[in-house]
Parts: sequence; C-alpha cells; structure tokens
Amino acid sequence: MLVLADDAFERPVPAGGAVLNGAGECTGFISAAEWGNLETPVFLTSTLQLGRVYDAACELMLEREPRVAEDFIIPVVAECDDSFLNDARRMQVTREDVAAAWTSALESRGSMSAPAEGSVGSGTGMSCLGFKGGIGTSSRVTADGHTVGVLLMTNFGERDRLTVDGVPVGRMLGEPFPLPPSPTSSTPAGSCIGVAVTDAPVDGASCARLARRIGLGLARTGSVARHSSGEIFLACGTGLRMDRDGRFEGTAAVSGRALDPLFAAVVEASEEAVLNSMLMSPTLKGRGGNTRQGLEPDAVIRLLRESGRL
Repeated sequence: MLVLADDAFERPVPAGGAVLNGAGECTGFISAAEWGNLETPVFLTSTLQLGRVYDAACELMLEREPRVAEDFIIPVVAECDDSFLNDARRMQVTREDVAAAWTSALESRGSMSAPAEGSVGSGTGMSCLGFKGGIGTSSRVTADGHTVGVLLMTNFGERDRLTVDGVPVGRMLGEPFPLPPSPTSSTPAGSCIGVAVTDAPVDGASCARLARRIGLGLARTGSVARHSSGEIFLACGTGLRMDRDGRFEGTAAVSGRALDPLFAAVVEASEEAVLNSMLMSPTLKGRGGNTRQGLEPDAVIRLLRESGRL
C-alpha cells in the first residue's frame, strides 16, 4: 500500500509526525521530523516485510531519480503486525509487489473513484477492535475550502471497546463465534498507521500537530493505545512545497488558531476511517484457521437506530 505524490523528491512537502504509542516501526520518521518535510511516498506493509519493502523502495527510487544515489534519502515505510491471520514466517512481499503498488497509486491521481478499502493491500491481514480491520479512508472539507484526507491501516483494540457515535456497539453485538486455540487468539491486535494529507498551506510544525489529532479519532472508536501497540501518525500539506535545500516556495498561511478547523477535520475523518476499514472488510479465515469476523453494516445500523442515533 502506498500513499502520497510522486514528485516529493524534487519538491518535498511540509510534514510532521506524532507517536501515540511507539511499539512499531516507521523508517524515515526521524529525518522527516528533523527537517519538517517528506520527500518519498509512504509505503505500508506488515511487520516482517518492512525490510523487503524498504529495499524495493530504494531500488525503485534509484531507477526513477538517479540523483538519489548522490543525495541523502530514507524511504518512509511503516508497518503493523498481521501475524494472527498472515503466515509471517514467509517473506512474501516482492519488488514487483512494491512496484505495482507505486504504479497503481500514480494511476489513481485525479480519479473520481473512491479508493479501495478494507482487506486490500497491506490491510489484508489486519484486525481491528476484535473484527476484521484493514485500510480505511475518509475526508472532510473545511468552511475555508481546505480538504483533509486521512488513510489508516487499522490493527488495534478489543471487541468490547468498539464504539460508534458513542454507542458501545462491540459490547452490544455480543461474543463472536469461538476462536481456534492459539497463543495469540485472545491477544488484542495492536498498532495503527495513520497518514493525514491536506491541501492547506501548512508548515512542518503544524503538520505534526495535525498528525497528533489522528489519535483522538482512534480514541472515539475505542482505542486505548495498549502497551504493545504502535500508533504512528504522519501528516503533510500539499499547499506549500519546498526545494531540496528546505527553502519554502511560498508562505505558510494557515497556522495558530486557523488550524482549528483542520484539527476537527482530522479527528472526524480518522474516526470514520477506522469504521470504514472494518465495515468494508468481510470475514476472513487466515493461517491455521484463525478467523476474524467482518463487522456487519446492517447490525451497526440497527444498534444506532435503537440507541436514537439515526
């Protein structure tokens, strides 16, 4: 799974990150925070595939931009552990998989079609709040006309904490079908990678503040950022670009209190993206018969109606 523009090497975008709980990995995170920009796409994968995706990303960038060999660059690759459903003992991701994801992302630019969600790409083996998780997206437009988009790879939480619009849906749905015996059967999934993108002209410091708000959206759905989870968030702004020396091509016009509408948009879009990642994922049986139940939209709608939310 890949996020972001193709020309970020020549014209980096302002960026910043935030960590809610750090039991995870995101290469390039430290340099992005230090320089306040992002100069590569964001690659998403499962935990033990991170090295293979990183290697492939380096090779592909060298082919696309030979100057990478003479400059400093670290691809941004983030991961979540999908070993409950996925056979993590096999190194499965190939260079061709990464190349195909990059090509697909480029071809989707300017499309009016909604992006694929649920059990797609790196989200295929993910679990969320006791149900099948995966990739979720959502967006908002502020009163000033700025767009905020959020993409999440969800792999966190316990079933009885699932909350939708304040309704404890997870507890109200009751227990799932029995899980097969497994050392990891009862262990709640951990981790969520979040990427927020806005077209507002914001600088790196403001992007870091936007990234932090992704965690508030997760909390609305039931996340408590467990000890072993890795909630790592990035945000960037395409309304302001930089050159390779870090000089801005314009002026950051949205900062301070003017960020409040963007904060609200990130929180709302993050909450919805979590739910979309689950509602778009059917029940999936994985390695050793391990199974994650899909969250049924009709059941959620019924509970919201009964609770007076609809």
